[in-house]
Amino acid sequence: MMTRFAAVDCGTNSIRLLITEVTADVFREITRENRIVRLGQGVDATGELDPEAIERTRVALTEYVELMEAEGVQVVRMVATAATRDAANRDAFFSMTRVLLSRIRPGYQAEVITGEEEAQLSFRGAVADLDPAQGPFCVIDLGGGSTEFIVGTHDGEILGSHSAQMGCVRLTERIMRSDPPTATEVEIARDYVSERIAEVSAIVPISRANTFVGVAGTFTTISAWVQGLESYDRAAIHLSELNFDALRVVTDEIIRESAAQRAGNPVVDPGRADVIAGGSVVVQGAIDLAAREAGVNSIVISEKDILDGLILGLVEEYGTVAP
Repeated sequence: MMTRFAAVDCGTNSIRLLITEVTADVFREITRENRIVRLGQGVDATGELDPEAIERTRVALTEYVELMEAEGVQVVRMVATAATRDAANRDAFFSMTRVLLSRIRPGYQAEVITGEEEAQLSFRGAVADLDPAQGPFCVIDLGGGSTEFIVGTHDGEILGSHSAQMGCVRLTERIMRSDPPTATEVEIARDYVSERIAEVSAIVPISRANTFVGVAGTFTTISAWVQGLESYDRAAIHLSELNFDALRVVTDEIIRESAAQRAGNPVVDPGRADVIAGGSVVVQGAIDLAAREAGVNSIVISEKDILDGLILGLVEEYGTVAP
């Protein structure tokens, strides 16, 4: 008996889909999709989701639901993170998701999850393909609005986590508005990141981690950039290990360039070109923290993340026989 599960993650910058076929204990990835919809565009300033951003997300989610129908998906779970948690008009977004997702799971709509659950799901997915002996792990999930730092063991015991209010979109919209960012903007952004990193340091036992794991689009794109790939290649990026010195060189280069120059690199999604400099400032703060508190000098990049954690959770809930 086999079951096809779908997981959708809607963040500040992108909406992503994973469809997995599960037979007994065998997981087979059917498709993994990513669309940059910038749902969180302007939400930091206005407190509301932009109707155009909701429409962009609706178009992408419609495509995903059509894919689910074509692939015979029986169960779907969709989570919405930072951008939707505090938006005044979030009901418009959730009713839109209910209309679409009900085609797969009647009456179901996207769920807002807590920072704690987001951390657990991201951690579980990120370390799935890593050797347990390399733990404890510190997973750094760098998103558009926030960045999660989670320290835990391979079996899922979380030793500490914190959701820091810094991400590639948040830094770009709040601080690094020029293209390319000015030296003053970069300095202010670094100061802002340093304050958030100090909060992480006070809450999360960073020094207990042996291996650091970077997940989500900023980290995976930078890995492709560091490796000099001619196209975005998930197989080459997944479990790649990046030296901190090389990371600092490349992130400095990204910060200096204009959005048009970044978009000229074939591994950069056009929708990420304007915000990856903000993400690079966060990366630099994160690796400095890792070097200082854990004495490490490299980070492993995982292509697995919250989507994979969601699928694992669905399998536990439903087994391999869908309702």
